Amino acid sequence: MRYKCLVLDHDDTVVDSSESIHFPSFVEYLKIYRPHLASNYTFEDYIVKNFHPGIVSLFVDEVGLTEEELKHEEGFWSEYVKGHIPSAYPGIREIIADFKAAGGIVAVDSHSLTEYIKRDWAHNSLPTPDVIYGWDIPKEMRKPSPKTVLELMEKYSLSPSEVLVVDDLKPGYDMARGAGVGFAAAGWAYRVPEIEEFMRKNCDYYLTEVSELRALLDL
Repeated sequence: MRYKCLVLDHDDTVVDSSESIHFPSFVEYLKIYRPHLASNYTFEDYIVKNFHPGIVSLFVDEVGLTEEELKHEEGFWSEYVKGHIPSAYPGIREIIADFKAAGGIVAVDSHSLTEYIKRDWAHNSLPTPDVIYGWDIPKEMRKPSPKTVLELMEKYSLSPSEVLVVDDLKPGYDMARGAGVGFAAAGWAYRVPEIEEFMRKNCDYYLTEVSELRALLDL
């Protein structure tokens, strides 16, 4: 195998979730608590804002949430996600299973809550990851911080060349660059020109199909 450790984002990398779950939750929240903004965002707008500067900045700097309101929105989102389970992308389960069977280490590094990551992986019969870093880790460790990847490398005695991060958004890219490890952009969830242009220009790999990840890993 080309890499010993695979660090996977969750939403729109392993499971198809933003368009069917996270964006509708965002719109429902706005309808209730910021109705004058509810029609301001398309799905593409939402994805671009998540790409950069990130979801927290979207809520604080654009929507104008206070720290207290931000915590309330997180609870609203968590309740919404509780009733909606996303589907894994076809082929991703087999890739993860084959990678683990060959001795690879699989980590999930996501802005979703750990409990829902575990639920989604179990529901989709995905092999259990070795490590999960969810939204519930300390804030200073969340993407784009490289701290989780550096912790992984220390825990498993890995060199930067042995680690590949796969993510659809810029916080994952920034995390990988900060840790000095490889990065592959997951381009199979959606095609947004602004995001694709950045990823193709800056990433080590841009993958348009899940099957391309298998080839990249030499499975």
